[in-house]
Amino acid sequence: MTFKKTVIFAMTVASLGMMSAAANAAAVTCASKQQSIEEQIQYAQQHNNTHRVAGLQKALSEVKSNCTEAGLRADLQKDVTEKQQKVAERQQELSEAQQTGKTDKISKKEKKLVEAQDELKEAQQALGQ
Repeated sequence: MTFKKTVIFAMTVASLGMMSAAANAAAVTCASKQQSIEEQIQYAQQHNNTHRVAGLQKALSEVKSNCTEAGLRADLQKDVTEKQQKVAERQQELSEAQQTGKTDKISKKEKKLVEAQDELKEAQQALGQ
């Protein structure tokens, strides 16, 4: 398979995966963030982890007083942008590895590209895209 076909195939698979995952994913909100922290507090309390409870209660207080939907969305969008840049870097690295013809190097770069695409997908799910 040529490089262009490999990239097109990888992008198609990644975009299909992102679309289906995003359709099932709920966007992260301040309320969902608060709920997640509260669940972690309950778990930590059940296991008598007082240090964890204290840290989580501080985090919960911060979320309650500082979390805004606009700010949260901006943070999530920044994360998506960073992940997109990482995917582009990994694609470039793969392209360079393919030019060397070393199969072990190509394999490593393909694996790193898939990992970066997975991270991008997760970030997009959190954003609700």
